[in-house]
Parts: sequence; C-alpha cells; structure tokens
Amino acid sequence: MAREIRDITIIGAGPAGLFAQFYAGMRGATAQIVDALSEPGGQLTALYPEKYIFDVGGFPKILAKDLVRSLVEQAAQFGQPVHCNQRVIALEEADGIFTLVTETDRFPTRAIVVAAGIGAFAPRRLPQPVAEQWYGRGIHDRVSDPAAFAGQHVVIIGGGDSAFDWAHQLRGRAASVALIHRSDRYRAHAATVAEVHAAAAAGETLLHPFHELHDVIAEDGRIVALDLKDIKAKSTRRIRADVVLPMLGFVSDIGALADWGLQVENDEIVVNSQMETGRAGVYAAGDINTYPGKLKLIATGFGEAATAVNQAVHHIYPEKKVNPGHSSNLAIFGQKDD
Repeated sequence: MAREIRDITIIGAGPAGLFAQFYAGMRGATAQIVDALSEPGGQLTALYPEKYIFDVGGFPKILAKDLVRSLVEQAAQFGQPVHCNQRVIALEEADGIFTLVTETDRFPTRAIVVAAGIGAFAPRRLPQPVAEQWYGRGIHDRVSDPAAFAGQHVVIIGGGDSAFDWAHQLRGRAASVALIHRSDRYRAHAATVAEVHAAAAAGETLLHPFHELHDVIAEDGRIVALDLKDIKAKSTRRIRADVVLPMLGFVSDIGALADWGLQVENDEIVVNSQMETGRAGVYAAGDINTYPGKLKLIATGFGEAATAVNQAVHHIYPEKKVNPGHSSNLAIFGQKDD
C-alpha cells in the first residue's frame, strides 16, 4: 500500500533527528523519521544509554537514555511516525516529489532532512569464529538495559570508552565483572581507566590485559565460562561467564547518501549556513554535516535541526516565513498567534 506523501522526511532518529521531527510538527508540517536501528536514540541508545551528558541546555546532567526518552516524548505530541529498521538504499525524484527507498519500503516526501549522525553503524563483531553462534544467546554487542545483567558474571572485551564505561556501570549490579583486552594500553578516558584500575586493585573488578577470547564453554545451551588466551605466555585460563559484552567499537558508512549528488568530504555532507546541501529540498543537520567552524555537539545539532526544518518548510510553502516566531506565542501550543 502506497504511503502518504509527507512534507519532511528525516533520516536518523538520534537527538538532531528527533528534535527535527518535533520542530516540523511545531511548524505545522507533516513529518516522519526513518532509521536503520531498531529503536530511536542513535548513538545515545546504542552505545552509551547509561552515560551522563552535561552540556545540553536546561539539564545540569542527564542520562543519555533519559534525554532520548524526553526527545521522543517531545516529538510524539504531534503524532508523527518513526519508522525503525529502515535502512535507506536509494533516493528517487519525480515531479517534485522525493521517494526514499529502504530495503523493505518506500517513503514519498517533499523535502528531506538528513540527520544520520555518523551514518548507519554497527558494532564490530568478535573475530573468533567460535563466538558467532552465541550472538544473542549470551554474547551481546549492545546494552539497552543494564538491569538485565544483575546477578550475572559479565565479561567485557575491549579497551575503549564503551568497555570501561560498562565495566564501571555494571560493577555492583552484576555478580562479577571482568575486562579483557589484548594489551595494557587503553583508549578510554584516563579518569575512567584509573577508576577501573582502582576497582581491580580492590578486588571489585577482574582486569585481564594481554588476553583474548580463545573458546566459549557452554552447558545445556548457555554460556558458563570462557577460555582466554594469554597472548604473551601463549597459555590459556578459564574464567566464569554468563554474559559476554564485546565493546570493540563500530563500523559506519553513509551508504546510499554518497550517491545523491551531494558534496561529501570524509563521510560528512557539506552544507551552508541554511543547512542546504546544494540539492534543492535536501538539508542536513547534526554530526552528518560539516561547514567551517562546525562543532559536533548535541546542542549544535538541535540548532541545525531547527534551521534545516525552517528552511524546508519555506522551500515547500514559500508563503510561510522562515522564522516561526517565539514558541511561547504560537497558536499550535494554544497560545496567541503572532
């Protein structure tokens, strides 16, 4: 069944995309979001939902998952859809209407705001073949609810921020936490590394540098232990494990966006001060775009989303002003209309 033509389709359900959807509703435009991930939030949901964010206006500090929840609630007041599990593979244009083509659907629209962050991304998987069959059955490369691991023996593999952040977050919730890395040089923030080292010295966390996964030990269809290989001594050791969390970073690419005739530099879309991409009706906001003086901050993305949507609304409906006026005076919120 053909979908309704929307005024604005936003690619990406991260902070900038969710705010763009709210702003489109505030301007009286019909909007929708398409996103490749299974739930809204982008990197905030997929990579660090339990991490505090300190530089969003109005919040002295806020957990990433709580910021996403608030953004979803803010956008939802206009009842416009978010389509998850939709990876964009092509863009068609005919008679002034774009059609975003995904792997399973087609979304017609009058304008597009690309708010795809770093593009479609996926966690790096463990290179050991023995691990593959256990993904989703004890090996999890994303953590959405840390409470799910309460009372379990958790092994984290990696040496970056995500690995150390989860080692910190899960300590005290899990029965035990072990951190495995191929070296003793870590890419995480120095303060977090120091905190995990202190926990290891106190016997609260197990730290195994110069080790890697060698084998998965299972009983009755569930993981019960891991064999680790000491890459220096060439020996192995067995540690208890109920859950394995590979935190090896992620791979990303902007996919089909690179073929849309936009100016792309280092997987970022070049825009002007109006968030215009150079292709009429296509705008970009958030981490996906670049321009002189660009700051890759959530706060910056919010402003860019507002600019992109206002320009898109004026592009679709030239009689509408680019500047909407103050929200405190808008009739759409039941206030006096300027």
